[in-house]
Amino acid sequence: MVLEPVLCPSCQQPDAVYRYGKATDGTQRYRCTACRRTFQLRYRHKAHAVGVRAKITDMARNGSGIRDTARVLGIRPQTGMGELKKAVVQSEMISVFHSIYDV
Repeated sequence: MVLEPVLCPSCQQPDAVYRYGKATDGTQRYRCTACRRTFQLRYRHKAHAVGVRAKITDMARNGSGIRDTARVLGIRPQTGMGELKKAVVQSEMISVFHSIYDV
């Protein structure tokens, strides 16, 4: 049996990861001591996987519709719409921050 080191998907630290319980479906959860984030190696739902949120916003910027994005990524259209709404709110907060602090 070969043990592979578990890398944190956020900070890529191999030595800072330890087991952190189990998810409701029984899959192992991990926590990184460097960035204090929790993650799983395999997610039950595709929408929770690393990089899906960025793909949703990239596809929307490139002109793909919600249903097309959902079909390509294997997620529900409601999930895609919710993530786009969150991205809009976040971009509005960033623009307010830049207008206040002149960054």
